[in-house]
Amino acid sequence: MRILPSILAAIACLVASSIARAAVPSPDDRPTVTCSVGMVADIARGIAGDHAVIETLVGPGIDPHLHKPTRSDIARIMKADLVVAVGLHLEGRMDTAFTRAEKSGRRVIRVGDALPTDRIVRASKDEADPHAWMDPRTWTYVVDPIAEALGEVDPPNAAAYRTNAAKVKAALADLDRWSAERLATVPSDSRVLVTAHDAFEYFGRRYGFEVVGIQGISTESEAGVRDIERIVDLLVDRRVPAVFIESTVPPRHVQALVAGARARGHEVKVGGELFSDAMGKPGTHEGTYEGMIDHNVTTITRALGGDVPARGREGRLAGGPDS
Repeated sequence: MRILPSILAAIACLVASSIARAAVPSPDDRPTVTCSVGMVADIARGIAGDHAVIETLVGPGIDPHLHKPTRSDIARIMKADLVVAVGLHLEGRMDTAFTRAEKSGRRVIRVGDALPTDRIVRASKDEADPHAWMDPRTWTYVVDPIAEALGEVDPPNAAAYRTNAAKVKAALADLDRWSAERLATVPSDSRVLVTAHDAFEYFGRRYGFEVVGIQGISTESEAGVRDIERIVDLLVDRRVPAVFIESTVPPRHVQALVAGARARGHEVKVGGELFSDAMGKPGTHEGTYEGMIDHNVTTITRALGGDVPARGREGRLAGGPDS
C-alpha cells in the first residue's frame, strides 16, 4: 500500500510539470516576423528580443531592387504573423507578394511610410530615395512603428517591445554621434563620396559629403559612357583620392572610373567595399545594422584621409586597413 502514495506523488509531479510547460510559450508559439532586408530585420530583432522569431528575405550580397521572390519567399510571407518592408519602391519585385499577403489578412507594414516628409530624400518630385538606413537619425523613425506592430500581433508582450524600442533608439543615437565625430575628421576638400549607385544621399546629407552615384537610386538604371566620363572629369578636377565599390553591385563601372582617371594622369584608388542595400554575413559584426554603419564609416573615413580606428568603433570589424 506504501507504493500508492509514491505513484500519486509522481503523477502530481507530472501534472505540475505539464502545467508549468504549458504556461511558458515554446519558441514555436512566438510570432514570426518576416522582413524584406537585413537593415529592417536587425532593428526588429532588437525590439523583439526573445519574444518573436525574425526572418530576412534578402540576404548578404543580394540586391533588393532586383530580387524576385522565390516560392519559398512567398510561402514565408504568407505564413508570417507580421511582414515588415522598407517600401518607397525598394522592394519593387517583392511588393506584389506583400500586397497579396495584405489582402489575405496578413499584417504588413512599410516603414518608409513612417518617415517624416522632410526626412525623405527625393531623386525627383515623384521618386523617393528608399535608402534611409544610411542615416541612423532618420532610421530611428522606423523603430516605434515596428514596436507598435509587434504589440498588435502579440499583445501580451507589447510593454516589452516598447521598452526594447527605447533601448534601440538610444543605441542608434550613440552610433550616430560616433559616426559624426569620425567623419568630421575627413578633410573638407576630400568630402566627395563616389559609389557604384546612388545609395548614400541620406549619408551625405547627414554627415556633409557630396555624393556621386554612377547608377541611379535603383540598380535597375544603367550607367552610360557619358555618366562615366562626367564622373572621371570630377575625379580629376577635384583630385578625389578614392572611389568605392558596393557589396551588391558589380564593380565594373567603378573600375572604369579608376582606369579613366589613370589615363588622364590621376591615380584614384578603390577605397574599399561598402554595404549599401544589404548587410554583411549573418553572425558577424558587419551582419548587424550597427556593424554595417561602423564598417561604412570606418572605410570611408580611412580612405578619404580622416582619423578612425583600423577596426572601427569598438574594434569589432573583421579586418584592418589592408583587409
